[in-house]
Formats: sequence, structure tokens, C-alpha cells
Amino acid sequence: MLEIINFLFGQYKTYSTIDISLEIVAIIFGFLSVWYSKQNKIWVFPTGMISTLIFVYLLYKWELLGDMMINAYYFIMSVYGWYIWTYKSDGEHETPISRTTLKEKKLSIVIFIATLIFVYAVYTYFEKWTSWTAYVDTFTTAIFFVGMWLMAKRKIENWIYWIVGDIISAPLYFYKGFTFTSFQYLIFTFIAIFGYLAWKKNLNKHQLTS
Repeated sequence: MLEIINFLFGQYKTYSTIDISLEIVAIIFGFLSVWYSKQNKIWVFPTGMISTLIFVYLLYKWELLGDMMINAYYFIMSVYGWYIWTYKSDGEHETPISRTTLKEKKLSIVIFIATLIFVYAVYTYFEKWTSWTAYVDTFTTAIFFVGMWLMAKRKIENWIYWIVGDIISAPLYFYKGFTFTSFQYLIFTFIAIFGYLAWKKNLNKHQLTS
């Protein structure tokens, strides 16, 4: 039993108590954010903003630049998403769940490619291509950038990006030595699957009544 605990959490022996506490707090608010997103509740954004701010600080200390940029982007898109979700175009109804249009699909591809190029440039500038994880980090950053943009616009396809990104991130963070965050992404994967199903049910119901 002790060997298992050391295997999972041994790396935390070198971390400060404050950093461990901050990671746990960020994860709790991250869980709340994803749960509220599944429930299609506006609280997804304020809880997510708290989580991302903490992770920006921690990831900067850990020199995980791609992950840090993801969270900084999340914060910005949370502000945008908060506005979009509450905006009432006709003065009465908030922005509903919908599917991506052809134009939005093309823009998603543009965002994905642009993110790959940008993160590659950042890693090159700071000479951070020291491990294969940097390449995976670049890929997941692009996935999450598109996912967050689609979520802010209340598009059901955002969950597909979250599921793929979470599946990759869970073992990646474990390999990096951040067990708590790894468990977070593992649970996020299941929440994202149920989130997609819940949004799909909501969308189908809306289409039947409209």
C-alpha cells in the first residue's frame, strides 16, 4: 500500500505546502466548472475563472508554458462566454445550445492550426523542446483552444474536443508528476461524455419544441 502511495504521490515531497494546496483548490473549482457546464449553468464561468487563475500561476512555476497558455486563454474565453451565454439577442431568450455551422467548423480548423503554430513558436523561443511531452502539450493546447471557443459559443461539439483532450491529458499529467491534476482530467473525461449526452438531449428537446 505504501509503495502505491509513493508511486502516485511521491513527487509531492519536493513541492511546497502552498503549491499543493493551490493545486487542490484549483482542481475543486475545475470540477465545479465542468459540472456546471454539463448542467448548462452559467456558474461554469466564474468557477472556471478561479481555477484557471490558480493554474496559470502554478504552471508558470512548473515551466509548462503550453498548459499555462491554455489556462490564460480559458480565463479570457470565460469572460467572453459569460457574456455570450447571458446575451439576449431578442431581449427575452439567452443564447441556446446549437450545432456548429460550416463557417464555424472552418474557423475551428483555423484556430487549431494557428494555435499549433503559436505554441510551437513559444516553445522554440524559450528552448523548451526538451521532452516528447512538449509535442503532446502543443497538440492538446490546440484541442482545448478550439473546445473552449466552441463552449463559449454554446456549441454542442465542444464536448468532443474536451473528451479527446482529457483522454490525452490524464496520462500526460501523471507522467509529468502531477497526480491530482491527472485524476482531475480522468474524471473530466467521464463528465464530458455525460455533458455531451445531456446537451444533445437538451438540443433535441429544443428542436422539437421550436
